Amino acid sequence: MSIVTGKRIILGITGSIAAYKIVELARNLTLDGAIVDVIMTISAQRFVGAATFQALTGRPVLDDMWALPEDGVVGHVSLGQHADAVIIAPATANTIARLAAGICDDLLTTTVLASNAPLLIAPAMNPLMYAHPATQANIALLRQRGATVLEPAYGRMAEPVVGRGRLPDVPVIEGELRALLGRTSGPLRGRRVVVTAGGTHEPLDPVRFIGNRASGRMGYALAAAARDRGASVVLISGPATVDPPAAVTLVRVETAREMQQAVLRAIDGADLLIMNAAVADFRPATTAEKKIKKGDDEELTIHLVRNPDILGGLAQRRDLVKVGFAAETHDLLAYARSKLERKGLDMIVANEAVASIGADDIQMTLLDAQGGVRLPLQPKTTAAEMVLDAILERFAARLCPPEQVDPTGSAGADEPVP
Repeated sequence: MSIVTGKRIILGITGSIAAYKIVELARNLTLDGAIVDVIMTISAQRFVGAATFQALTGRPVLDDMWALPEDGVVGHVSLGQHADAVIIAPATANTIARLAAGICDDLLTTTVLASNAPLLIAPAMNPLMYAHPATQANIALLRQRGATVLEPAYGRMAEPVVGRGRLPDVPVIEGELRALLGRTSGPLRGRRVVVTAGGTHEPLDPVRFIGNRASGRMGYALAAAARDRGASVVLISGPATVDPPAAVTLVRVETAREMQQAVLRAIDGADLLIMNAAVADFRPATTAEKKIKKGDDEELTIHLVRNPDILGGLAQRRDLVKVGFAAETHDLLAYARSKLERKGLDMIVANEAVASIGADDIQMTLLDAQGGVRLPLQPKTTAAEMVLDAILERFAARLCPPEQVDPTGSAGADEPVP
């Protein structure tokens, strides 16, 4: 189940040209099962119509403290008290200043002041307005009070100006919201999770390498799923072809040895390691300083040496839950079970390499010491959710807060594996 499913989200929209971008956010949250109440300032409605948000959320758009449909006169107070999170995006310099000063002269500011829900603010304004000491002081004060204020993006504005002031991309805002909700109520809140993703490139010369077709899609989805459950996530990524999730700590590496060093640093104090990266087993013994030329030779011999076994080197580590992946072309379950035992893993995810590497969908078998279950073919984002649910089911006592030792969700397996 998504972290936003069933959550009551207040989406405040203020008077910025970037208001049209938030249509996508309202749609995404609603489709994911959130109850989205949109509050628009009068200025916001000059840029995008309220009917658009009403159509996408299936709920009336609110803008008047005295015309609320459910609670009458006290609605502007109860609205914020029932919220699980409040987002203001885009947030203008004016709205930020009024929130910092505690002014509540419209429905949006009144709702924010009457709510204890986590507050996420995504500024959008002229770069000079954003950089002004008054705006920076207001943002610092809001952060001091516990609000999460995102850094605007750098780029070309609607006016002919380039600078920092653009609204963060919708995936960034949505990711930060999911992280915020996870830290509030997720089963992994307070835990540190390390995820590896992508492949590795082992250089032959300055322009060529030995690698594989790994896209990073599965590992990135796993990192997002752990983030949504409240974990502080370190994502160690080799070369990948997809965008990393927001609200995680991203560490980029290229080779297997670089990944090993990054993992050893990141697992200090970690609770869970998910080793999804497709790490090269071998690397060239030497790397040419200049591009290798074919010349007149019909053959080229490359001497390979073994790369370090990152998970194998952690076999004796019993202080963290370790989950590995086995991508094979044949004898899948036999190789996966062998890897589970040899490397001292708590769980392993087995999948057919040819069908899954670089693909959008994946079919997996989850194995641990008690046996295994086979999951259906499904998108990797859905599969990642199921893997995290399975981890929480099996290792709740080691990972979850005491009050959530029996977390919601299940692996959803169709077939047991003997």
